[in-house]
Amino acid sequence: MMSGRREKEWPRPDHCRIITIANQKGGVGKTTSSVNLAASLAMHGAQVLVVDLDPQGNASTALGVEHHAEIPSIYDVLIEDAALADIVVPAPEIPNLFCAPATLNLAGAEIELVSKVARESRLRRALEAYETEKFHYVLIDCPPSLGLLTVNALVGGDELLIPIQCEYYALEGLGQLVRTVDLVKAHLNPRLSVSTILLTMYDARTRLAAQVAEDVRNHFGDVVLNTVIPRSVRVSEAPSYGQSVMTYDPGSSGALAYSEAASEMAHQGATK
Repeated sequence: MMSGRREKEWPRPDHCRIITIANQKGGVGKTTSSVNLAASLAMHGAQVLVVDLDPQGNASTALGVEHHAEIPSIYDVLIEDAALADIVVPAPEIPNLFCAPATLNLAGAEIELVSKVARESRLRRALEAYETEKFHYVLIDCPPSLGLLTVNALVGGDELLIPIQCEYYALEGLGQLVRTVDLVKAHLNPRLSVSTILLTMYDARTRLAAQVAEDVRNHFGDVVLNTVIPRSVRVSEAPSYGQSVMTYDPGSSGALAYSEAASEMAHQGATK
């Protein structure tokens, strides 16, 4: 199944797309989306880097990358000025896919960053010093907060992808995220734009899911992907095996949906 999918390559962007995946609400599918979109893009020929900025390190786990305390990690880049080249490792399951892992050390980074010079743009500086052009995509997975780690991700990225779960209160708190994005654009990163909204945890059996999806489309318009990600047990199980759902169960509804969503992103990015 993997080799069959891998044969059909999707269009490539003409420059490296640095996409921050953020929503301060927890449990909306940020890490799941980061990992599975990255895996889908890599399986269709793109060179992809996932930067794990969440202290829990769930993206690193799902990519099968070691991230215990002694491993060089994104913490060393942000706090100790290490080079990204020194910490990036290949994901063992999927060719073309790489990861900058997070360790629990990152939990203290919010406090340690406060006293650092240019604390909001340390990730941006690290990315600029790294050969990002050897990648087609850099996906930055954020923690569920609007602290300095997420601000670093917003300053480091050119595009913002917001996962929104199709449940009650889905739009609550998004105003705060949009205000933060506007502040970052005004003062720190004028390039940043909300390029993609991804609807996650869609349950076709409920009227609520359809209503939320309609509300989000009315509010955000064309940046909302046509593909919605359904609720899927397989998607939830995959990380416990150190895999994305793309390798754990490629035929599952979740894997097929993430593949469709990644295809949309790839084709949109090629035509912009």
